[in-house]
Amino acid sequence: MSLTKREIAQKVALMIGSTKSDAADAVQAMLDVMAKELAAGGHIELRGFGVFEVKTRKASVGRNPRKPQDTVKIPARKVVKFRAGKELAAELEKE
Repeated sequence: MSLTKREIAQKVALMIGSTKSDAADAVQAMLDVMAKELAAGGHIELRGFGVFEVKTRKASVGRNPRKPQDTVKIPARKVVKFRAGKELAAELEKE
């Protein structure tokens, strides 16, 4: 199952007794703050949920499965990693 930003906003609106529009604005504002922090190289810690952090993935060499002799250089790049918190990890283990 997949959950969209719109569906998240609808669920938040129901949980806090707000309008869908206000909840959508709040969800978007939270995502904007998180994106700016990660883009600046910071990390985000949400206690009980998890940690988002920026890591640098090393450069590597890739191969075309159809032509294994052809190699492609994959440059180093930054990626966002997520580590689940204790409560979330425990919840995932239940299922």
